[in-house]
Amino acid sequence: MARTVGIGHQDFERVIQHNNFYVDKTLFLKEWWENDDAVTLITRPRRFGKTLNMSMVERFFSVKYAGQGELFEGLNIWKEEKYRKLQGTYPVISLSFAPVKEMENYLDMRRLMCRLIYEQFHQYRFLLQVDGLMDEKEKELFHAISRTMEEDVAAMSLNMLSRLLMRHYGKKVIILLDEYDTPMQEAYMKGYWEDIVAFIRNLFNATFKTNACLELFYDGKPAERGEPPDLDRRTDSVQPD
Repeated sequence: MARTVGIGHQDFERVIQHNNFYVDKTLFLKEWWENDDAVTLITRPRRFGKTLNMSMVERFFSVKYAGQGELFEGLNIWKEEKYRKLQGTYPVISLSFAPVKEMENYLDMRRLMCRLIYEQFHQYRFLLQVDGLMDEKEKELFHAISRTMEEDVAAMSLNMLSRLLMRHYGKKVIILLDEYDTPMQEAYMKGYWEDIVAFIRNLFNATFKTNACLELFYDGKPAERGEPPDLDRRTDSVQPD
């Protein structure tokens, strides 16, 4: 049966369920896992499949999709018994800064980024109901996550969510961040680079560099646009997608 070449799809589940033409990249999961790098940065041009690849990673590892291994049946990774056992066994935070565009000033940019972080917390509001998981201070900080949260709360937000997820599931967290550089590109073009750089540096430092609850971090960004000055951000590996 001929397959349709669906253009522009970024959701792995949709591509598989609709039987769209798909170049099997699932052995990337094995390669990535066995490299055992703390941080992986993917730099490829736009429309190169980075977001679809990240969707595949989330569908494979996230506890939200436990028991949904049928999506991978017939694909290369499913031939590996070891990896079949890994499907759906890790807490995953999957965040994209792709919507952060056309913000004319720093405050609007910051509010939108904080809203995207808030949406991550909203997915896990059930953690507030888990007996003994959080003390009163942690519950207060959880409720403080909002579009207008204080600077210190924003900086430590994803670090805190990682800690809570690890505590609940008993495993360190995988973090997927798509379009991490979009806020910086926009700020550079709109003239408020200096304002956004401190906010992002504090957020990334707490989330990725000093996060003891982090298992792996996978980061995708376009590589074709003009680059603003970097954030002195180090990555432990650069892998192809």
